[in-house]
Amino acid sequence: MRARWQAVPAPLRGAAWMTIAAAAFAGMNTLIRALTIDLPVLEVVFLRSIGGFAFMVPWLIGTGFRGLQTSHHGLFFSRSVLAYVSMVLSFWAFALLPVAEATALSFTAPLFATISAILILGERVRLRRWSATIIGFLGAMIVVRPGLETFALGHIVVLASSAIGGFNGVVVKQLTRTESTNTIVTYTTLWILPMALVPAMFVWVWPSAEAWGLIVLLGLLGTIGHQCFTRAFAIAEASLMAPFDFAKLPLAALLAWLAFGEIPDRYMWVGAAVIAAATAYIARREAQLARERDAARLAAKPGG
Repeated sequence: MRARWQAVPAPLRGAAWMTIAAAAFAGMNTLIRALTIDLPVLEVVFLRSIGGFAFMVPWLIGTGFRGLQTSHHGLFFSRSVLAYVSMVLSFWAFALLPVAEATALSFTAPLFATISAILILGERVRLRRWSATIIGFLGAMIVVRPGLETFALGHIVVLASSAIGGFNGVVVKQLTRTESTNTIVTYTTLWILPMALVPAMFVWVWPSAEAWGLIVLLGLLGTIGHQCFTRAFAIAEASLMAPFDFAKLPLAALLAWLAFGEIPDRYMWVGAAVIAAATAYIARREAQLARERDAARLAAKPGG
């Protein structure tokens, strides 16, 4: 069975992993909405962090302290603070907004990452990527329709979460130059646990038996999603995988309709399509630039 799977072309395997990841994240977002009906957001964030740590324990046992050796503790701490704040805002947004609407706006994170890369890494961004970024934000404005009575606190919260998430992505990009994915995830989880515990203690409500079942499922879906997401990008180019990530939106809309009777309006779909097109273009452009940089490095080597 494994041999047959390996014989499948890499783009198709990547698309399959990415679609599974999208389904897992869509289910996770729906569970967040369900849990925050009865439990405080800060508590749900803490419980999700425990689940994330539990699934990293087998890796820690296998590698021991060797897997945690690093000289970038300050950068790890900064990444963890950003991840925690972004997570709190994201969970809060799903408590305030319809699931599909919050999911659509969360796709603006790559747009904020482009701006962060300019400000922090000093990357040069030419007209085409700037145009895609501006168009993506226009798509976000179609979703939130500022100035109308439909504009809500949840829109500000989810956009703030995406902005911090985009900034955090730049920090992760710096860490991946020297650190493994497992090391980054584990350190982030280890830092976030105490950060999440203290606020959760002040708002704690003991979960019901049903809620505990949803919490376990939340941790499972989160782990499946991140594992499949990582596998997809490990075997196929980001420009090919990005469009499949948008499967998360119709799946989230379907689950929210089944669970809460939420029906997205046409503005949400139109705005989401604009955001999807812009972020897919940016992913494609990033892949093209990466290939050009790799080619330039090879040409610069002696004998290249």
